[in-house]
Amino acid sequence: MGVKILDVITKQRITNVPRDDISLRPDMYPCSLCWKDNLTLIIGWGNSVKICYVKERHASEMRDLPSRYVEIVSQFNTEFHISGVAPLCDQLVVLSYVKEILEKTETEYCARPRLDIIQPFPESCEEISSDALTVRGYQENECRDYRLEYSEGESLFYIISPRDVVVAKERDQDDHIEWLLEKKKYEEALMAAEISQKTMKKHKIQDIGLAYIEHLLKIGEYDLAARKCQKILGKNTDLWEFEVHRFKEIGQLKAISRYLPRHDSILKPFIYEMVLHEFLESDYEGFATLIKEWPGNLYNNTIIVQAVVDRLKKDPQNTTLLKTLAELYTYDQRYGKALEIYLTLRHKDVFQLIHKHNLFSSIRDKIVLLMEFDSEKAVDMLLDNEDKISIDKVVEELTNRPELQHVYLHKLFKRDHHKGQNFHEKQISLYAEYDRPNLLPFLRDSTHCPLEKALEICQQRNFVEETVYLLSRMGNSRSALKMIMEELNDVDKAIEFAKEQDDAELWEDLILYSIDKPPFITGLLNNIGTHVDPILLIHRIKEGMEIPNLRDSLVKILQDYNLQ
Repeated sequence: MGVKILDVITKQRITNVPRDDISLRPDMYPCSLCWKDNLTLIIGWGNSVKICYVKERHASEMRDLPSRYVEIVSQFNTEFHISGVAPLCDQLVVLSYVKEILEKTETEYCARPRLDIIQPFPESCEEISSDALTVRGYQENECRDYRLEYSEGESLFYIISPRDVVVAKERDQDDHIEWLLEKKKYEEALMAAEISQKTMKKHKIQDIGLAYIEHLLKIGEYDLAARKCQKILGKNTDLWEFEVHRFKEIGQLKAISRYLPRHDSILKPFIYEMVLHEFLESDYEGFATLIKEWPGNLYNNTIIVQAVVDRLKKDPQNTTLLKTLAELYTYDQRYGKALEIYLTLRHKDVFQLIHKHNLFSSIRDKIVLLMEFDSEKAVDMLLDNEDKISIDKVVEELTNRPELQHVYLHKLFKRDHHKGQNFHEKQISLYAEYDRPNLLPFLRDSTHCPLEKALEICQQRNFVEETVYLLSRMGNSRSALKMIMEELNDVDKAIEFAKEQDDAELWEDLILYSIDKPPFITGLLNNIGTHVDPILLIHRIKEGMEIPNLRDSLVKILQDYNLQ
């Protein structure tokens, strides 16, 4: 037994679709048939649904077979027995006969029939909606007592029972949205409203959105509610201000702060000030973040500055508040106050602030602070802007900090040997005290350095190399040579010095000093050949004195002589 499908044109049977559950009596559980279109047949029998599609057979496959055949494109079972089926776009409307069991007595009884909307798939289905129908006498009805008919043009469905006829119609989008709202599916309702906003008659997107926000606040989803405000409230400033006050009432101003309008549809200043005060009371870092992110025109800067100043009276060393106050001063163009804070905090942006806003007049008395913070950057900035802060002014400000004074003058000298010439005498002491390795290069390169003063300082500090250079530069080469030999005890340096001066008297002094010192004699024998006749030195060597490496030195002298 099954459903036989015939081709009325060819008078041929195309196929037979057998029923699945042969145990059910056909008179009690009749087959429900419905043509969706000329080629699609829907069969509901027992608890089985089949969707059959009639297709044309290819000529090469004909032989003795019918010209058409049937393909079952979807087949699935339902929970209850089927009393009727009907198409609804790509879905199905299924009328089901329902039997349930009483838990207490475990006896079976007839329940209200159900009208389900089902999405069919090839081997399964998904229930889209389900409604239990109230009809009179349903307790005594059987599966065969119900029928489902539909009017294709009007999208009406008729549920026929022995005592009632129920008319069902397809819900419009307003009905769908109403159902979603009843189920508290606000996100889906909002999406459905956005898609169907042109056809909706009963609902408005904004009302649905406001209901969604209220629902989220009730269940404690404060951040999500705040995030949804951006989309739902849009540019409506009145709604924004209403919602901000509602967030304040429940103690959740922080949640909505990051979503407040900043550029378009700006709210009244007191709204932003209210949020900033909330953060200032409990979250300094959050307050600082808002000050950085929010444009300064959103709120009354003077009010917020005063609030921060008052807070700092209770916590004067709080770096977060100080840094934020400096930013507020900067926006308010009170750059001098901002600069003081940045210098106190040793903030990396202090030099950028000075350059950006040309604050050189404000730093004339803060040069020590700048140097203490970053001497290299400070010196470069001061030297690059001599026209704004003179060299004399910088040196004056650094009078009580000679080590910083030296850093500045040294960098100035490296840039230009003449610009700071008035301070070269001062620099001698500064180099001697703080930077001796650079003293000798300074003495060599400076043409404005008082040599007598330099000599006095170097002799006081027993700076031999520097004293040697100064004595030589002042024309006292013999004293310089004597110091090399006596203080440094360095024959190579003494020979090099004598070579540089190219003075016969100096060589004589060097020989006289070296004649009783064998290591010095060796050094002279190895280097004197081209300046003094080595025979003169050899004749003066005392008989019996041991000279290190004498043989090698004499061989070298003979070789040099042969080369000449």
